Amino acid sequence: MNLQEALKQVRQQNFASVYLIQGTEGYLSELFKTELMSQLIKTEDDQFNYSSFDMEEVPLSIALEEAETIPFFGDYRLVFIENPYFLTAERKTNGLDHDTDSLLKYLEQPSPTTILVFIANVEKLDERKKVTKAIKKQAEIIDVNPMGEREVRQYVEQTIQSEGYEIRPEAFDLLLQLTDLNLSKVMGELQKLFLFASDSKIITLSGVKELVPKSLEHNVFDLTNDVLSGNGEKAIQLYEDLLLQGEETIKLNAILLNQIRLFLQTKILAKLGYQQANIAETLKIHPYRVKLALQQVRRFELDRLEAIYDELVENDFLMKTGKMDKKLLFELFILKLSGQVA
Repeated sequence: MNLQEALKQVRQQNFASVYLIQGTEGYLSELFKTELMSQLIKTEDDQFNYSSFDMEEVPLSIALEEAETIPFFGDYRLVFIENPYFLTAERKTNGLDHDTDSLLKYLEQPSPTTILVFIANVEKLDERKKVTKAIKKQAEIIDVNPMGEREVRQYVEQTIQSEGYEIRPEAFDLLLQLTDLNLSKVMGELQKLFLFASDSKIITLSGVKELVPKSLEHNVFDLTNDVLSGNGEKAIQLYEDLLLQGEETIKLNAILLNQIRLFLQTKILAKLGYQQANIAETLKIHPYRVKLALQQVRRFELDRLEAIYDELVENDFLMKTGKMDKKLLFELFILKLSGQVA
């Protein structure tokens, strides 16, 4: 069942005895949890019917005891089971010994007065396990895996419109770029933007630039573009700013190296005929990162990217062995690529 249908069912008081929320998009997972709680936990007495257990800290048996308990002055008991790693192939060092046989028994006849919710914030479950098969057979499964670019755009646009705001196209693109198309991050930043634009109801490019912070990776992405585009002075200034923020030159060189590696991989795979989705799947990264990389690498020849990559590898060695001053080496690298030194 998709999330929207599940939310509709909950609002209509049509509850399942067991839910399995599976996926890594935290915002969507929290959205369903919040809706369940708003429908079931409405009074102080209802608080006695709500429990949440982290399987990394609490044995499964305790959660099941709670699930089998009759609700206190209410129709339902709501029990969340977080981090059910016993459904995955993950092996926990010194992890708790969970009694999954008791869970199998519970799933044969779930309590009619309990809503048991498993929250598995992982990409995959271990389908070979008996307990996983049993839950998937009994539970209402809600998919909360990350959306694609089109779905995120639609969802965010609808949210902005429903709040009575509009956003400029260039501001929208930058917002998605700075949040890596991560819905949880986007929705978090939107709250600040709504407050900032409360008078005009228009979210502008300047507002996004002012309020949405750049991550280190995004700053290095800009640094990469400045370096490759020959903007030496701008690149040096950004480098100096990052140093003032406490970043280390070796770390910046390593991230820049990874960025050029991504450009190289993307360029090579694109030349072999791979499409954006195929490249993302091959490199195991988000398609939006591939989209941005493809936009950049069209401007550069493969041999130039290879030469830059080789120099960054050499610089990494020189920095780590102390054979040359790190800051001087990095600045010379920037100036050389921007054509300001031979």
